[in-house]
Amino acid sequence: MTTATETPPGATTEAGRKAAGPAPGSASPAPAAASMEFILDVPLEVTVELGRTKLLVHELLKLGQGSVVELSKLAGEALEIFANQKLIARGEAVVSNDKYGVRLTEVVSPTERIERLR
Repeated sequence: MTTATETPPGATTEAGRKAAGPAPGSASPAPAAASMEFILDVPLEVTVELGRTKLLVHELLKLGQGSVVELSKLAGEALEIFANQKLIARGEAVVSNDKYGVRLTEVVSPTERIERLR
């Protein structure tokens, strides 16, 4: 026999439902974006790579004011944008308010980013 203060076997109390979370298929009280909000303040180092080159030590020591270092990329070729040393996009150099900037022309797909992690 079940009394008013006991819960029958297999039944769920209101407190039990709240602790277990929403029932499958029901609307969640907080959207997925809100559950990820805690990572929004994590700092990332964003780097734009214009090009690369390799120099010997004696070539490096010869550099001075006015020296030109030739890079691997051709003029007009897309710049690469990295977040924490991982390629996330490509773009072109622009000037905005007397500062350099990058206009994104291609964002690396999530699939391609995952492939690069392997």
